[in-house]
Amino acid sequence: MRLFLDECLSPRVANELMAEEGYYVVHPRNQGGLGEADHTVLARCIEHDLIIVTENARDFRALASRTDIHPGMIILPCLGRVQAKALIKVAIDYLEELGEPANVMVNKVLEAEADGTMMLYDLPEG
Repeated sequence: MRLFLDECLSPRVANELMAEEGYYVVHPRNQGGLGEADHTVLARCIEHDLIIVTENARDFRALASRTDIHPGMIILPCLGRVQAKALIKVAIDYLEELGEPANVMVNKVLEAEADGTMMLYDLPEG
């Protein structure tokens, strides 16, 4: 998995997912880019084929809906660090059940609820 964790999420989550799960995870605090505009973040994720993981659903959903193709987005509710990390792992497990996560997520949004409920849908829609 290749993920970009938005700065609304703890950089410790990125570090732990890399160390414990072996995922490639970028966080703006570790890679530069704190405070970048959302459209810049989305462009970087498209360029580097990174799935965005964010709690900032409205802004990223609107931006992604204006692109022809994007690597996908996982939207989390606002949770603490430990819960966010656990929910990301649940989301990835869910995606792996559907196939290769990077392929499953192209132009898709996966919305995760705090209870582990997942909703996967196309974006852009229409």
